[in-house]
Amino acid sequence: MYAPKATVSRARSLRRRMTPPEARLWVALRRKAVEGLRFRRQHPVGPYVLDFYCEAARLCVEVDGQTHWLGAAPARDADRDAWLAARGVKTLRLPASVVLGDLDAAVRTILAHAEERRR
Repeated sequence: MYAPKATVSRARSLRRRMTPPEARLWVALRRKAVEGLRFRRQHPVGPYVLDFYCEAARLCVEVDGQTHWLGAAPARDADRDAWLAARGVKTLRLPASVVLGDLDAAVRTILAHAEERRR
């Protein structure tokens, strides 16, 4: 999918300063990759930068910290999820606390969703 230059530039910047939960998940996803399921980190799509994206499964994985539950963030997340869904991309949201607390379970959940979507 196409992304404007500004979004691509922002994605590059975000790759250099990933949050601790994102960094841990990235290392785990790279190690546990299943054949045909390759994840990209901080992937630009349209006006958005996705935390992780698997093109084969058309799956977006978002690691949500506490700020995602405050103020206007839930409405923005819902708009973003709807925009992606209209383009055939499913969004899987994982709390950062789950990624930090049980990384293996988070990876298993992601891979199960990706496998299911790939079928």
